[in-house]
Amino acid sequence: MQELRGKLIADRLKGECLDFVGKYNGILPALAILRVGNKEADLSYERGIKKRFVDCGLEAKDYELPENCTNEEFQEVFDFINNDPEIHGILVMRPLPKQIDEDEMLRKMNPLKDVDGITATNLAGVMRGDKDAFAPCTAQAVVEILKDYKIELAGKRACIIGRSLVVGKPLAMLLLKEDVTVTVCHSKTENIKAVAGEADIVIAAIGKAKKISSGYIREDATVIDVGINVDEQGNLCGDCDWDQIVLKAGAATPVPGGVGTVTTAVLAKHLVDAARLQMKLPEVDDDKDRYVE
Repeated sequence: MQELRGKLIADRLKGECLDFVGKYNGILPALAILRVGNKEADLSYERGIKKRFVDCGLEAKDYELPENCTNEEFQEVFDFINNDPEIHGILVMRPLPKQIDEDEMLRKMNPLKDVDGITATNLAGVMRGDKDAFAPCTAQAVVEILKDYKIELAGKRACIIGRSLVVGKPLAMLLLKEDVTVTVCHSKTENIKAVAGEADIVIAAIGKAKKISSGYIREDATVIDVGINVDEQGNLCGDCDWDQIVLKAGAATPVPGGVGTVTTAVLAKHLVDAARLQMKLPEVDDDKDRYVE
């Protein structure tokens, strides 16, 4: 079985970011990370972003508010970064506390700064196939992995297990753009194993540790594991039972080292694209071949 590791794809995206910074010397794309409270999951993700951005020659600025901040306090900080011309991208750590009006924030967010693909404008753009629309980073990371490893897409059948607005729904649109026939399964889908077992590509995005076993995939299928969970032993694992999947799949992403590795690199590339669009700069010529195993 072929392991679809994310590092080489992340390195390619890093190179594209460095090319931009090198070509437009003096322009430093900057991301604002807006966080309410100190949840460990948010802090861990933030640390990973900062490390990636340093490697890519980009800047990440922290904007932290206490867990008990008011909606007015949150919106004031958000408005500041949303209107700051020195900030090219915004990442809001979600979910937000219940007193924060997330809908208000989403309505106000500049779509050109929405590098995480959460506004209605960008989600509609993904639906239309707009090349300048920012898709949610995890969904985009899945497509980057499939294309870099030359997994055949056109005419193939994909089964996405999970229908979230972060992964499942936008990923279905991205795969349709690549001429894939897509089925989206969810908690109410009858006999998911049989549906998934007919697919050439299975994407697990349900957030349940080791839920997807070999019974969900056919022989030599490609498996993309989006999940990041902790098992009973306290070890990081995906939505797939790796020990079972490796015996049947033709190719699969590991956890860790798979989709998550590419997700932060996609965020960095989105920030570079956001800065380019806001400044109305031409695209940097990219003659790098995609990675072939």
